[in-house]
Amino acid sequence: MNFYKVWTVFCCLFITTSFIIGCIGCSEDDEDVDDKGESEAYDAATMLNDFANTVVLATYTDLDNKAGELLMAVKALTEDTTQANLEKAQEAWVATRTPWEQSEAFLFGPVDTQGLDPALDSWPVDRVSLQEVLDGGKELTADFVKDGLEDTQKGFHTIEFLLFREGDQRKVSDITDRELEYLVASTEYLKESTSQLRLAWAPEGENFSNTVASAGKEGNAVYRSQSSAVQEMVNGMITIADEVANGKISDPYNEKDTTLVESQFSFNSISDFQDNIRGIQNVYMGKFTNDGQGLNEFVNDVDVDLDSRFQSEVQNAIDTIGAIPDPFRDSITSNRSAVQTAIDAVSKVQLTLEQDILPLIQVSAFN
Repeated sequence: MNFYKVWTVFCCLFITTSFIIGCIGCSEDDEDVDDKGESEAYDAATMLNDFANTVVLATYTDLDNKAGELLMAVKALTEDTTQANLEKAQEAWVATRTPWEQSEAFLFGPVDTQGLDPALDSWPVDRVSLQEVLDGGKELTADFVKDGLEDTQKGFHTIEFLLFREGDQRKVSDITDRELEYLVASTEYLKESTSQLRLAWAPEGENFSNTVASAGKEGNAVYRSQSSAVQEMVNGMITIADEVANGKISDPYNEKDTTLVESQFSFNSISDFQDNIRGIQNVYMGKFTNDGQGLNEFVNDVDVDLDSRFQSEVQNAIDTIGAIPDPFRDSITSNRSAVQTAIDAVSKVQLTLEQDILPLIQVSAFN
């Protein structure tokens, strides 16, 4: 398990324990406690329903649609290998990244239990192992990619490697027939994976959306209480904030190693990081393309200042990441102060989630 994730869990437990002990010591005569009372439990049903459908399912549906457009663009490139079609396929790859990166704010449920996250987005990729596939004699099909290759030889970044080259515009004349074969097979498998993920949450599929929305109801074996589902939401946000601050940005920054940069071939790194934080924003506000009831309404009811502060911190993290000069791989050495400022901003988001919002959820009464 990633060290930072272990540390995050430990800190959350320590902070929550301290918070509860402090609450036990409060005077029973405190008017705020009397005003709230256990009888005024918060009904999170609408929030959870909107999170599951307005945010998660809507994001995965957009991802699946864009993956379909990417596959069409890749097949068009194979059928008519022109520079224009290469650039259209590159644009489709970038467009597909947006909903995926935003979905990393909720990497739980089927994306985890069905092993879809590593199959879709393992990084950094190993160029040597990718070249071995290209130099090999195996027929490259979606089934072979699925069952015959490692996670680092498939998914978004394998497709990125085949479409892009170090941020420069690749010449279509440099693409070999074998690369086109690998490109189509990898994209077909990517599309299979995004469809599987969408159906896992959709009513016509496994309907995990209903599992989340019905948290606390009789017969729900996954979420026996609304509180457990809301905590899962918050922990999902904590996990991606931790990964962005302490992994995606910090690892290449600390090591000054461009091979550790996510989306290193397309120079799409900064947009990736911003979309990760936008995913946190989407979950907190209960929105994607449409607006729903978010966690912000609950936090605002309990602590107006905390809600306002956290919303500002999230937007500041997005803006601060965007202030890093492109490409990110150069800025880890030439613009280190801007990178450090972004790390600090994302870490602030993570800290507020861990120390303020998660403990608030854990000690609150839900229906």
